[in-house]
Amino acid sequence: MTHPLTDAVRAALATVNDPEIRRPITDLGMVDEIRIDEAGTAHIRVLLTVSGCPLKDTITRDVTAAVSRVEGISGVDLDLGVMSAEQRAGLQELLRGGQAQREITFAAPGSLTKVYAIASGKGGVGKSSVTVNLALALAAQGLKVGVVDADIYGHSVPAMLGVADVRPTQVDDLIMPVPTPSGVSVISIGMLKPRRDQVVAWRGPMLDRALVQMLADVYWGDLDALLLDLPPGTGDVAISLGQHLPNAEIVVVTTPQEAAAEVAERAGTMASMMHQRVIGVVENMSWLPCPHCPAEDDHRIDIFGSGGGARVAATLTSRFGYDVPLLGQIPIDPRLRSGGDLGQPVVASAPDSLAARELTGIAAGLAARGRGLAGRQLGLSPQR
Repeated sequence: MTHPLTDAVRAALATVNDPEIRRPITDLGMVDEIRIDEAGTAHIRVLLTVSGCPLKDTITRDVTAAVSRVEGISGVDLDLGVMSAEQRAGLQELLRGGQAQREITFAAPGSLTKVYAIASGKGGVGKSSVTVNLALALAAQGLKVGVVDADIYGHSVPAMLGVADVRPTQVDDLIMPVPTPSGVSVISIGMLKPRRDQVVAWRGPMLDRALVQMLADVYWGDLDALLLDLPPGTGDVAISLGQHLPNAEIVVVTTPQEAAAEVAERAGTMASMMHQRVIGVVENMSWLPCPHCPAEDDHRIDIFGSGGGARVAATLTSRFGYDVPLLGQIPIDPRLRSGGDLGQPVVASAPDSLAARELTGIAAGLAARGRGLAGRQLGLSPQR
């Protein structure tokens, strides 16, 4: 006979999300058994997706807390099992929604996820720092955000998010992105290597395959925004991105000096050649607040010169025939660097700093953007 509290316990379990998939464990078929004894102790068996699930402690804590709040339950006895191969296959089918494997859902015409690719012409301009901080700023506005560290050779995003040594859970050939305390999910080629110090020495076809894997074989769920940290320059990954995600919108990062601005223009032009829309330019390391002057004096030291971001924006606007605005100018702040080294991005660790406020403003502008068709490939072919 079913215990009167069984339905209440099941309802409580429905409030517990798998920390990686971010859907209720009851919907995912993870609740294997609910039994309540005469003393009011709830005996629950939950099936993990894989043996040695890295977040099993989180599941244990959340299930125990949820069930303990049910009136009439005196204790919780939780048993963790592992899904069988058949159960994992069923979970894969559920998560893929019946779609074929290796399909990039973000490229589908009906996708509601805004895809932003953060590009630069050269390395060393702070592109990865901009990507990470924009992701956290968007998440702080209530959006569900994912980050693909597509800088295959220089993958630094996991360390900046504080998850450098975390490995993703894999359910057969379906990979779960790594969650972070900020709520942002991330995947990187660095997480798929056997060792953190292993060198990636790949050429074109392997790079393309890696990008497809991070887009198609990872269960991202329903994202509002996906950010891709691209490698600098106009090489294989930029070309692959244009082929697999023609709907991605490009943000070009530069610094103020002439040399950086010139190569940044090439990165924007490359995106346009791949029929992607460039939605703006971010100038990083724009100026240094004078350390000897009161804050109200607003005395700025242009260490790397000035005007590079505005020049790139103006050149691309003239070249493309649509407005490519300067989205923001991020000042030099040691906390921006130290936050990345410590896995504590500045928008979270020092939200009132000038750099954090500028990054938050850029993210707010991206979140408020509509979906224009200018500069996009519509997939139409002329007919007689």
